[in-house]
Amino acid sequence: MSATANNAILVTGAAGFIGFHVARALLGKGRAVVGIDSLSNYYDPALKHARLKLLSYDGNFRFIRMDLADRGAVNQLFSNDKFPLVVHLAAQAGVRYSLTDPHAYVDANLQGFLNVLEGCRHVGSRHLVYASSSSVYGANTRLPFRTSDNVDHPISLYGASKRANELMAHSYSHLFSLPTTGLRFFTVYGPWGRPDMAMWLFTDAILAGRPIKLFNNGQMLRDFTYVDDVVEAVVRLVDRPAVADPLASEDPSPARSTAPWKIYNIGNNRPEKLLDVVTYMEEVLGRKAIRELLPMQPGDVPATYADVDDLMRDVGFRPSTPIAEGVRRFVDWYRAHHGV
Repeated sequence: MSATANNAILVTGAAGFIGFHVARALLGKGRAVVGIDSLSNYYDPALKHARLKLLSYDGNFRFIRMDLADRGAVNQLFSNDKFPLVVHLAAQAGVRYSLTDPHAYVDANLQGFLNVLEGCRHVGSRHLVYASSSSVYGANTRLPFRTSDNVDHPISLYGASKRANELMAHSYSHLFSLPTTGLRFFTVYGPWGRPDMAMWLFTDAILAGRPIKLFNNGQMLRDFTYVDDVVEAVVRLVDRPAVADPLASEDPSPARSTAPWKIYNIGNNRPEKLLDVVTYMEEVLGRKAIRELLPMQPGDVPATYADVDDLMRDVGFRPSTPIAEGVRRFVDWYRAHHGV
């Protein structure tokens, strides 16, 4: 089955961390995939090219370099291929970077997402699965975070942009009966991860003998989610278009909608102390970390913790890779990739 066929799955952000893993998993199941990425320089594009090289070995994969904020290009893309299924993972990521370049988040996360929604609407896509983030929970303090929680108080522009995506998706689901499923990812990590993420930064610093920066004096709790678990959730959901809540018309409360729209938490359902994660890394690396304790960063939250009961109920799966095992796998990949 060629990736030029009209039944190919569109994966945006295919050269990115999660997009690469999702595309590879779909290809492994014999699916045709068209991958889109702008190959921005937010981090070293060489890593993105290395991911694409691995994907390109599969004849069912076709790559198109494209900025999703380019309305005309996206319109032409959907006009040519009429994708029945879309997995939208392209985004400007990172909470801290949104403090220095907010316009990048508007271009990628708002304009880009609108163009994808329009493409799906006009070709009648059967399902749009898209990346949201645990950052939408913002100032919420009740743990674990539930998808039914109020999320109207983001504390970063990144979180606000992902919440905007959820609301934009709902409006298209309501107006045009476009099934959309949003996935709130919780601290995803693993092989081929991004260089700006904690696992990479810590491993690189410990091996080089540099201090690691521990914000909030290291007193952070994170629901670390191994990338293979994230991929499993995406693959299970992509062929399961969202449907309207059957109880919505009987109980029109603010938490219910009559649109084919769904939100899931994708987290390990177990928050880990950041200091414990550092200890696991020290054990795998065989070196002690030099710890630099720092105050909380603007836009950060002290704890994340996902309730994933909805995911388990609907697709029979919950992420469960133990953090110690995930750390070992990441470090093994990092050492092999860098020849360390």
